[in-house]
Amino acid sequence: MAAQVAGAANGADAHLEAMVLENARRAKSIFTTAGAGRKRIKLDPELASSDPDLTKTALSLRLHAEYADVQTLPEALASKMPAAGPRKKKPKAVAEEAPSQSEEHARKLIEGIPVKSSGPGGANSSALVLSRKPATSTSAPNQQRNEPQQSLTRRSDIIAQPRPDWHPPWKLMRVISGHLGWVRALAVEPDNKWFASGAGDRTIKIWDLASGALKLTLTGHISTVRGLAISPRHPYMFSCGEDKMVKCWDLETNKVIRHYHGHLSGVYTLALHPTLDVLVTGGRDGVARVWDMRTRSNVHVLAGHTGTVADLVCQEADPQVITGSLDSTIRMWDLAAGKTMGVLTHHKKGVRTLATHPSEFTFASGSTGSIKQWKCPEGAFMQNFEGHNAIINTLAVNDTNVLFSGGDNGSMSFWDWKSGHRFQALDTTAQPGSLDAESGIMSSIFDRSGSRLIVGEADKTIKIWKEDEKATPETHPLEWKPSLSRTRKF
Repeated sequence: MAAQVAGAANGADAHLEAMVLENARRAKSIFTTAGAGRKRIKLDPELASSDPDLTKTALSLRLHAEYADVQTLPEALASKMPAAGPRKKKPKAVAEEAPSQSEEHARKLIEGIPVKSSGPGGANSSALVLSRKPATSTSAPNQQRNEPQQSLTRRSDIIAQPRPDWHPPWKLMRVISGHLGWVRALAVEPDNKWFASGAGDRTIKIWDLASGALKLTLTGHISTVRGLAISPRHPYMFSCGEDKMVKCWDLETNKVIRHYHGHLSGVYTLALHPTLDVLVTGGRDGVARVWDMRTRSNVHVLAGHTGTVADLVCQEADPQVITGSLDSTIRMWDLAAGKTMGVLTHHKKGVRTLATHPSEFTFASGSTGSIKQWKCPEGAFMQNFEGHNAIINTLAVNDTNVLFSGGDNGSMSFWDWKSGHRFQALDTTAQPGSLDAESGIMSSIFDRSGSRLIVGEADKTIKIWKEDEKATPETHPLEWKPSLSRTRKF
């Protein structure tokens, strides 16, 4: 009797199992065709694991139920999307690698999902594309499968900081005294034998570069001398000052032979064109004037700045004249037309100094707490020199890519021109007996060899700096740590 009861129970279990399998297959046939309106479909995991068809159905229905609402774009967005072009055919010469067994199994599980489309290449094409990234090598170790199309990589528009070149540190070589006022202007003779300095004592002094001995004192200005320039092609030296005067000195007779009249206020800067007999001056009246060196005629009036023209430079190629003003802008001028080629407005404070590289087509500008590097001819911004937090009065750069910046508080910085790395920072030592306020760096210039730096200061002295010849990369290692925070920005 017990055996009969057990057999009947086993028969009932087998019959029930057959019914469950039949119902599962029936559900498969129903939900595969009408899956678009079904949500939250669940199948028995035991049945799904025992029957590969049910596994495929479970995955297909689950994916479709989750992503049915986002397979197509809304009509408002789809109307704004451009129509997709024809699909490009792959060249026959490139042979595709055969997918691995796991990839083929995944593809078989995913295929068969219904995708609504308005036609090939239509605007309402499926917005969700399930695709795999082609494997570069099927035999590579630790290869990850099913990678996303877009990986988390660093943005390509951020320029990596280049490694700076090593430069020996600079040390004080000589202190020259003789002026009775702030040394506001410096110029080196083309043969590199002597240099000139102009100061607040209204005099221009000529010094021997090798020994630092005073050779000559020129008088004629009645106010502070603010600018000096020595012609490389003529025996002339030009000077300008706060007395509105622009003078041409004959270096053979040491006398003034020409005056250039026209500025309405103090003249703060001047520069000679390297190939033309042209003199450019700028000052407090906010304009730069272009003079014919011999006839003294005013060729152009470069008007456009709304503040004092604090510094200007000339070069052979366009832009031939670049001016920096206390209105915080830099203007690049077409010398032939006498018009502005471009205006650079990146500085927040007045631009007090400019410096062109002797061999590259680049220049730097300095203002309060900001030094920027630019590329000619379009004036494209290149990089910031960050770290000199002072009023930058003067900049100078030599052939070995060393940039010097001098601050109004006596701070000095030496930079690598290529990378913008500051490899040396120090404060000047004021003359004994001078006031604390007289520690400012007012002017600077490298000699023709680039191995000597001449600095004019507010303590009425001229200091000459040179590189430490005993320094090596081992004794003075490069202290440089690249950081992601320092990118080339405005």
